[in-house]
Amino acid sequence: MADDWPEPRVGPGEVTVRVRGVGICGSDLALLAGHRAPPSVPWVPGHETLGEIVGTGDGVDPGRVGQRVVVEPNIPCLACPACRSGATSACPERISLGFSAPGTLAEKITVPAAFAWTVPDHLGDADAVCAEPLSVALSAIRRAGVGPGHRCLVVGMGSQGAMFCLALAARGITPHVLEPHPGRRCLAAELGALPIAGGAGGPAAGPPDAGDFDVVFETSGAPPALADAVSRTATGGTVILIGQNGRPSPLVTRLVVQRQLTLQGSLIYDHPRDFADTLQLISSGLSPGRVLRACYPLADAAAAFRAARDVPGKTWIRIGTLRIRRALPRISETRC
Repeated sequence: MADDWPEPRVGPGEVTVRVRGVGICGSDLALLAGHRAPPSVPWVPGHETLGEIVGTGDGVDPGRVGQRVVVEPNIPCLACPACRSGATSACPERISLGFSAPGTLAEKITVPAAFAWTVPDHLGDADAVCAEPLSVALSAIRRAGVGPGHRCLVVGMGSQGAMFCLALAARGITPHVLEPHPGRRCLAAELGALPIAGGAGGPAAGPPDAGDFDVVFETSGAPPALADAVSRTATGGTVILIGQNGRPSPLVTRLVVQRQLTLQGSLIYDHPRDFADTLQLISSGLSPGRVLRACYPLADAAAAFRAARDVPGKTWIRIGTLRIRRALPRISETRC
């Protein structure tokens, strides 16, 4: 722990949030492993955030104090052509908490009031802390235009892949899942998906499912996974790329051309529609907290990050009432 991070100051149009929980995702792990470079060191990770409003700035209703909220951590400028068109995910000035700006694994943070979404009283903390990654999945499904009757495959069953299973099921689709890890295949089956052995460098599955899916969601970002995704996409189908990696991915373009496939990237979500839709879906009964498999107290945050890569499902850190102003882990000079 450390107490050398400055206390946040609330500005006009902002709220101060006391953080209560932070989920861990693959992007956080990539940052902490040095595969993504933070703007400076030391750094504060974290972006999947549940908390409680404890202060308001000028222009914000003081009655919001005490509200339980989830934070939308990607903050666009709302003025550029992309934002005006509704595609805020493409905003060139977008601020990403935990990546381009200090993150949320802290006792308190400040965010624009419009990006602190009120959580209905009947929702549990576990479901609320999963709102951000669920919004990523729902946004990609919206962009793909899939619905009942489409055959869908999810490549990779990490925490984001698990969110896709839930999101597709909520749209009336039973997804197949391509995942080499036995524990993650078991989780896929528990969530109602149909697991396929192999993928991303794992043992090859049998041919019945090859080239048979209308839409394939590649969530892992592993370089071999793109070829897996393309090989299993039906003629005229679409591959939606969500996982990111800085290394080259092997791909036989003949399959793309001969099958006339569409490869489309899907980045986060668009404000405000996607977060609003996500919270409405959770409020109506979808429980993304089902994918949570490990919870650590703040004092064991470093252990949580070490374990998150191997835990089938999602890991999160629960933050209670603290005497410190700042939470570890921070990225050190030697790890960047």
